[in-house]
Amino acid sequence: MYNAESINKILKGELLQQTGSSSIEHILLDSRKLNFPESSLFIPIVSPRRNAHQYMEELYRKGVSNFLVSEDVNLALYPKANIIHVKDTLQALHTLVAAHRHQFHIPVIGITGSNGKTTVKEWLYQLLEKDYNIVRSPKSYNSQIGVPLSVWQMKPENELAIFEAGISQPGEMMNLEKIIHPNIGIFTNVGEAHDEGFLNVRQKVNEKLVLFMKSELLIYCKDYPVLNECVSSFHNTVGKRDKENSLQLLSWSRKMEADLRVISVDRNDNHTRIDALYKSEPHYIRIPFIDEGSIENAIHCWALMLYLGKDPEVIRQRMEGLTNIAMRLELKQGINNCSLINDSYNSDLGSLSIALDFLQQQQQHPTRTLILSDILQSGKSDASLYEEVARLLQKRGINKLIGIGKNITHQKKIFQLLDNVKSQFFNSTEEFIRDFNPQEFQSETILIKGARVFEFERIGKRLEQKAHQTILEINLSAIQHNVKQFQSYLKPDTKMMAMVKAFSYGSGSFEIANLLQFLGVDYLTVAYADEGVDLRRSGITMPIMVMNPEPSTFDAILQCDLEPEIYSMHVLQQFLEEVRLSGKKEFPVHIKLDTGMHRLGFEEKDIASLAEMLTATDLLKVKSIFSHLAGSEDPKLDALTRKQGKLFGEMSHELQKALGYGVIRHIVNSAGIYRHPDLQLDMVRLGIGMYGVNSSRETQGQLRNVSTLKTTVAQVKHLKTGETVGYGATWKAKAPATIATVRIGYADGYPRALSHGKGKMLIHGKLAPVAGIIAMDMLMLDITAIPNVEEGDEVIVFGEALPVEELSKWAGTIPYEILTGISQRVKRVYFQE
Repeated sequence: MYNAESINKILKGELLQQTGSSSIEHILLDSRKLNFPESSLFIPIVSPRRNAHQYMEELYRKGVSNFLVSEDVNLALYPKANIIHVKDTLQALHTLVAAHRHQFHIPVIGITGSNGKTTVKEWLYQLLEKDYNIVRSPKSYNSQIGVPLSVWQMKPENELAIFEAGISQPGEMMNLEKIIHPNIGIFTNVGEAHDEGFLNVRQKVNEKLVLFMKSELLIYCKDYPVLNECVSSFHNTVGKRDKENSLQLLSWSRKMEADLRVISVDRNDNHTRIDALYKSEPHYIRIPFIDEGSIENAIHCWALMLYLGKDPEVIRQRMEGLTNIAMRLELKQGINNCSLINDSYNSDLGSLSIALDFLQQQQQHPTRTLILSDILQSGKSDASLYEEVARLLQKRGINKLIGIGKNITHQKKIFQLLDNVKSQFFNSTEEFIRDFNPQEFQSETILIKGARVFEFERIGKRLEQKAHQTILEINLSAIQHNVKQFQSYLKPDTKMMAMVKAFSYGSGSFEIANLLQFLGVDYLTVAYADEGVDLRRSGITMPIMVMNPEPSTFDAILQCDLEPEIYSMHVLQQFLEEVRLSGKKEFPVHIKLDTGMHRLGFEEKDIASLAEMLTATDLLKVKSIFSHLAGSEDPKLDALTRKQGKLFGEMSHELQKALGYGVIRHIVNSAGIYRHPDLQLDMVRLGIGMYGVNSSRETQGQLRNVSTLKTTVAQVKHLKTGETVGYGATWKAKAPATIATVRIGYADGYPRALSHGKGKMLIHGKLAPVAGIIAMDMLMLDITAIPNVEEGDEVIVFGEALPVEELSKWAGTIPYEILTGISQRVKRVYFQE
């Protein structure tokens, strides 16, 4: 057990103030994820964009009494707190957790590589959970922040640890090695992930091998030439430390001699049989997957199981029982106006806390419901385990709990004592399904969190709203990455306004706004007042600017504290009268200037009279002055952009001088943030770049794809020569052909202009052209060159492998039009990795 004094001794810091010796069990890095204030140590991380020391006062008021700081603090503000001063809080975090790790003498498996880290970790857990009490990284916690949080979970009851490690630039793995200090290493593979941070692949591989510099065993695949060469060199330099502590290599290959020599890989009926030789003895396994990635991940796990000496028959049984790993938390539309978060593949305290964080982001419904199974393999007594779960639910504002399983049901009295939490308990999933009444779920956000043996996917199917098989998947983690990427281009004091107009460019309304509010974006912008009203009804409290305020909506704007754009004297006069009648004072507005776009806005000749009107009343308070650039993404228009920027500077300066108080100024959009950093001013407006689309070549490669539109094959038809397809019989088979009818049409937002082969979709990773004319609800694809297509197969309309930019080029339009044109009948599924 730790306290401020023992932690200060580990860190060799300065104990500025000690007012008690409360035990410290939890590390808190994000003020929004506070669960156990009394036993938490807040470590404020300092980054170029954000200094987390600013949240100390808020956390102190919420009961946190242990702080690690790297800045001078006013001790008088924290009279009952323990405060430790260090030079660097991130480095101190690493040092503290490394010391914690070295208290344990159990096998620790470290996993790195370009892909498959999380799958290998989770499959090893599935394969070994019956033999060991295992602690592992939650989800894909493998960064400079995620690894310490993972390793801090190690407890005396654990018998095996499995942690993954990822890096994005040189020098990072040395920090992670000290924290994980693995006995056994697995290097999954070599790919292109995070290549931009390294000179070449060889440098990246050598950096990742640092994780195993003190390991006893390294498992790897010899079929990656660069990896094989780097491992050999690594083994020659650091691997032969001494006879007792030398690094042992366990290689596997499908191409050459290796410790585990794969002889054959046979796929059949969604299963794969893999035969191999290990120590000259024949072995085989069967796995319920046929894709290359799963085969590779399974062989890594197989190699470790063989090394551990597990019985071959036990290995075969467990390998055949491997299940898909859900890498994400999915947010879907549920029945009866509910929102449904599906995380039904495991249940442990670490992943429960992460899922509850995601649940807490959702503000669209007043009721939060948790359906929770027994928590397995915790190492705690049932009473202490569920007491901790109960405290977690109370802190996270859960209103309803449905517990499923004999253990949680046995401990139901713990939950029944919670304030404002209604609870029900069932001994099994079957019992819940038998008594299931859909009318008991109304306008609430429901989190399904269960160990895989409880088969909670059966519950999910009953709670999920049945919808069109064409879906738009939105990756919330990718949006978060893109926002942070653009933030990295900004000066430290520059604010960010995020555009969520037009249903967030087709991606959704409150779902995206909830995330942006959680990320601490400064402003949201909508096109019309009704969009802002919907966000307010969904629990969005942050400032919202309305770009096209109409007189008929002024009352709603005032009632919902929306902030209108004022772009003309006529609109100004009308809104002033509405504010006067409401009795409000200093209502926030945003002044739009026309600097050359000639769409909306006050011109240079209007500034004097505008200033006179604004200074003659106390009814309004100007929050920002802004303008639009006509061509910030186009180098050919840079002269115009500079001209607009100069004019905006002059006009805004004159207006601001007349107002006599500070006003936020903003003019650049997504492309301008990077291309015109001198125009970032006080705030920038991030629009389509947030969704992974940007017209700036320099930044496109650094953004992640957000949206994937997919559908399914409804029917496959085999045509004879001369037979036709679709309305007007415009497509004719020149030879025997195969056609797939898919569930998407122009009513879903797929442009009719992509008829006659202009548009293409991906089936089985291959492009299939549109055959004939696109209909309202269906279209046909020519799949003659793509074998083995069956009804129900997935079809990618656009996404990672087929960018929406490509689709827009085929249609002769822009990505904005494609994204915003996706019909509301297309089901949106949101997920967080």
